[in-house]
Amino acid sequence: MTEHPTSHEGRQPVAARSQERTRPRQEASATAVPQPSVPTPATAQASVPSASPPQDPVGAARREGDRLRFVGAATRRIARGIDLDEIVLGLCRATVPTFSDAILVYLRDPLPVGDERPVSPFVLRLRRTDRLRLTDDDGELAGTVGAAAIGIGIQLPESESGRVPVLDPQTDVMPAAQLCEVASGGALSEVLRGVRPVFGDSAAARAALPELLGGDMAVPGGRRAILAPLRGRRRVIGAAVFLRRPDRPAFEPNDLLVAAQLATHTALGIDKAVLYGREAYIADELQRTMLPEGLPQPTGVRLASRYLPAAETARVGGDWYDAIPLPGSRVALVVGDVMGHSMTSAAIMGQLRTTAQTLAGLDLPPQEVLHHLDEQAQRLGTDRMATCLYAVYDPVSHRITIANAGHPPPILLHLGGRAEVLRVPPGAPIGVGGVDFEAVELDAPAGATLLLYTDGLVESRLRDVWTGIEQLRERLAATAQLTGPDHSPPLEALCDDVLDVLGPGDRDDDIALLAARFDGIAPSDVAYWFLEPEDAAPGRARRLARRALSRWGLEELSDSVELLISEVVTNAVRYAERPVTLRLLRTDVLRCEVGDDSPQLPRQRRARDTDEGGRGLFLVNRLARRWGATRLSTGKVVWFEISTRP
Repeated sequence: MTEHPTSHEGRQPVAARSQERTRPRQEASATAVPQPSVPTPATAQASVPSASPPQDPVGAARREGDRLRFVGAATRRIARGIDLDEIVLGLCRATVPTFSDAILVYLRDPLPVGDERPVSPFVLRLRRTDRLRLTDDDGELAGTVGAAAIGIGIQLPESESGRVPVLDPQTDVMPAAQLCEVASGGALSEVLRGVRPVFGDSAAARAALPELLGGDMAVPGGRRAILAPLRGRRRVIGAAVFLRRPDRPAFEPNDLLVAAQLATHTALGIDKAVLYGREAYIADELQRTMLPEGLPQPTGVRLASRYLPAAETARVGGDWYDAIPLPGSRVALVVGDVMGHSMTSAAIMGQLRTTAQTLAGLDLPPQEVLHHLDEQAQRLGTDRMATCLYAVYDPVSHRITIANAGHPPPILLHLGGRAEVLRVPPGAPIGVGGVDFEAVELDAPAGATLLLYTDGLVESRLRDVWTGIEQLRERLAATAQLTGPDHSPPLEALCDDVLDVLGPGDRDDDIALLAARFDGIAPSDVAYWFLEPEDAAPGRARRLARRALSRWGLEELSDSVELLISEVVTNAVRYAERPVTLRLLRTDVLRCEVGDDSPQLPRQRRARDTDEGGRGLFLVNRLARRWGATRLSTGKVVWFEISTRP
């Protein structure tokens, strides 16, 4: 619960008092009942006249017109709110001090969403309070504030000079109960069930208000309090209490209609806000699960990413990115954009992303991956269109293979600060059908940075896509110049700087950004051999591994590495018909990869005491830091990693 004092400054009552002080004393004495000026509907707050009962038909008609204008202005302010807090704040600011001097808003805890059955017991929580802020530079108010504060339940300390100090909302709060459990069949339950607002001096309210506000909370006497139930579409979701000071005219019967209108608009707005909040939560969860929770850390490349939704009211979209580790220490870099900004676009994006991950696991060439994605998009529907760029980076050969399906081209930032837009065949978008995709292989020098992005970063109402691409290229080059020719800019800072290319209001689409810094693996850290599928292959593999470890200064790993290599190579030779490949890579870990032409993946199993085999993978699982097997289009690769540090 938060309590927010409302200042007199800028409000109608203060303006009226200021004008009254500036009038001559004779004019003030000649005027029996001064009427406050009534602002037009264009003002921030319309006012409800608080004069004494009407004495002529003209004055009564004018007050009714003022009341209608106030209701219109107040309901418009309430309707401007989108979330729960904005709607409750709109109610408080619209009514204090124009309609009441203080307000307390209670809401059901927890609030039911849509058609959900509310939980028991029925508990109301004080959501917000608002009241006048009393200042000691207002001379006329200082004389009456003591009685007014007592009337609306505020305890004020007195200063040494007798003047009322400025209230601090952090310390001086309205002593109302924070929680209220509505007893079934009680007085408060009956008032809430009746829906209609009631005066505080009515028999029903006199019994209900102590139950709501707490037994020690006193309310002003007479018709200076209104209890208004807040009923949504299906049920009561709260209550509002409007309070006036004793020195202010009491509420009139027509004010009950005003309170009913305010309560109805507020309750319906809260209902919609709760539903909107649930939808926004679902959208956020959907978008979060569709995108990777974190990026992998493959050998020889560093990764960073960003995602920005199109707008606060459109949190889901069809943009996605991904980084998928592949056999041979390679990594697949993917970025795509499904047409639209809806839950349907996000769902299609999730299906295409899952399909891309599955195809990447088969180690298909980039152009084949796009071809199968195109077929999958056509199976999802005739109007399922998307763009996608799929790249495979090999840190050993320092090469990258890229295929494009109607996506903006990537930008390569070299170590010296030169940024170039890669010339990649554009291809047709995914979902068109009947088209071929072409892949190109390019150099990926160490220290270079590849930037993959969606069109939301470079295209808007103010510029076309190619103008945006050129501006992005210039921005990358300018950023690289700041770090010098021998150092690459920090990857995370580079992503943030790239997003700054967007000006205020210069974003119409969601943005997915994936940056890859190529470190590569030096040739001196790679050992590669071919082994014939014969019985002598395991022994030869052990000798070759021993020499490589000795050359790298890792002799202490020889025993465990030779044992694991012998087991994996023995399994490969048993089923292979073509030469077996053996590769060792030294990075922060020692990685061993054994490939053969058999597509059958090995599975760890528990060997019985009488079995002669079946314990090789058990040893690999116990001694290796990590291990795995990946099926390729030409067979499979079994790999394991051993830490090079004790």
